[in-house]
Amino acid sequence: MFFKRFPLNFWLVIMMEFFERGAFYGLMSVLSVYLALPKIEGGLGFSKVSIGIIKSTIQPILYALPILSGALSERYGYKPFLVFSFFFLSLGYFLSGIVESYKLIFLTLIIMAIGAGFFKPLIVATISRTTKEKDSSFAFGIYYWSINLGATIFPFLVGYLKILSWKYVFYLSSLLTFLMLFPSIFLYKEPEKEKNLKPLKVVLKEIILVLKDFRFIGLIIIYSIGFWVLYFQMYDSVLWYFKDYINMEPINNFINKIFNINFQFNEAHITVLNAFTIILLQIFVSKITNEFKPLPTMISGIFIAIFGMFLFGFFQSPYTFVLGIFIFSIGEMVAHPKFISYISIISPKDKKALYMGYIFLYGVIGSGIGGILAGFSYHFFVEKLNSPKILWLFFCSIGFISIIGLLIFNHFLNKK
Repeated sequence: MFFKRFPLNFWLVIMMEFFERGAFYGLMSVLSVYLALPKIEGGLGFSKVSIGIIKSTIQPILYALPILSGALSERYGYKPFLVFSFFFLSLGYFLSGIVESYKLIFLTLIIMAIGAGFFKPLIVATISRTTKEKDSSFAFGIYYWSINLGATIFPFLVGYLKILSWKYVFYLSSLLTFLMLFPSIFLYKEPEKEKNLKPLKVVLKEIILVLKDFRFIGLIIIYSIGFWVLYFQMYDSVLWYFKDYINMEPINNFINKIFNINFQFNEAHITVLNAFTIILLQIFVSKITNEFKPLPTMISGIFIAIFGMFLFGFFQSPYTFVLGIFIFSIGEMVAHPKFISYISIISPKDKKALYMGYIFLYGVIGSGIGGILAGFSYHFFVEKLNSPKILWLFFCSIGFISIIGLLIFNHFLNKK
């Protein structure tokens, strides 16, 4: 009865989201380590700065493309873009596993990012069009869980595969997305919707309209720098720091003794810890924060995340590292849902749908700045000055500056 509550298309796109996010987060959980690892150890031996440039290119593409892909899919249909997305994703992952030069892997990862960027809006749009309004909240709850379930399970597999060969990590992501081509072609049905004949020039005018709204863009910039620049360190500087400074042997020995297994915590498990914390606690945290105003809650969430980052970055202990990631994840659960709520409050009433379509700009800004900042700051503070504590104090200070920015924003620009 539970599965009959939603149509086949809904469950198909939930499955697609699970495998696509599993493929993406599985690779991203170790990509920056692989790119930096010396060739003698199986990596590509790139500098942290050059890796930061790659990450600050591919991730903003992934977050920015939905503006275009969403408009195109509404006009020409979802199905062709699903097939296009999975083909590009599978091709990009596969080629990234066999090339070794900087220019080529940059190119192949861009191919992957294009596939992911076109895929991103299709699932949300399908869910919106195949569920009734009374079931919408439940449906998107399942969608959110599928993302975090994929981000929990597949990095665990990656943690073992990379020991056998780094190439297997890329091949796994390629296989997962390649398999999704078959339900996209043979099972997925185009949802019923009104024919959208909106010209692309109108879409571009709408983009300009939103970008000219100083209050809206100002909030996203302040929030993105304060939280999402910090968040994207989980896929770059946190991984390098973990590999260089954190010895997980005490925790590994404790787990293996209690459960009688042979478990070794490695860099792939960092994102597992983040996603699993969200799976366990998101509903509980959301209930607590539901009654509080958005802006103070956002600020509290960023402060909690800063405290988590301070813990895992300043003490260099395996226990404070795990605790810090856990606390940072709670900060994410507190801040981000309230950010979405705050955007809905300050958006013009007659343009709410348009404005809500651009909230993902936090990903463009956060990953665009976060990736390149990770490369340059890690190189300067850690590799040149040998001062990892200063690195994390630097990122924590960015978070505090953002908190001050949010307070100023609310005082001067949100009076209306």
